[in-house]
Amino acid sequence: MWGNKKPDTPQAAHPEQPKSFPVNPPPSTPAATSWEGTNSMSTDAMRPLGATADRSTARLGPSLHIKGEISGNEDLLIEGSVEGLVQLDERKLTVGATAKLTADIIAREVVVYGSVKGNLRAKDRIEIKKDGSVNGDLTTARIMIEDGAYFKGSIEIDKSGEKESGGGSFSKTSSNTATAGVGPKTI
Repeated sequence: MWGNKKPDTPQAAHPEQPKSFPVNPPPSTPAATSWEGTNSMSTDAMRPLGATADRSTARLGPSLHIKGEISGNEDLLIEGSVEGLVQLDERKLTVGATAKLTADIIAREVVVYGSVKGNLRAKDRIEIKKDGSVNGDLTTARIMIEDGAYFKGSIEIDKSGEKESGGGSFSKTSSNTATAGVGPKTI
């Protein structure tokens, strides 16, 4: 099939072709370079960081309005409105700029670009971005409030939340209270 005959026109590589090339292929042979380029890399190497199957991010678009409870085991971006409870114990919740939540939130990490009315509990961290608005009590191990953000409520720093496993429960063994001022604050 391959023999000594060279093809007159370059052929596209096909997965069903065997991995054999002429002994000394010319360096400008497109078929050889495209075959090597596509099969020498795994598809995982071409996937962007953070886009693995177990770290996918679900999205609720800006036209969606949900009343009730949201719970799950994947990161979530909310751009619409939610009334109720959002519980993602070991995952990250991002409240998009167009989002309006009237909900209590329990997650590993919460980032707020939009508006939240309700209490937030995060095992790892809470971030309120410059155009974000939070009206409620925060319980977390780490907090960052950017200049321009709106926050009204109390902050409880709970270092034990990082060490606990599962359940979304937080013990109240250690707490500090902080108020939002001018400039980014990290406690």
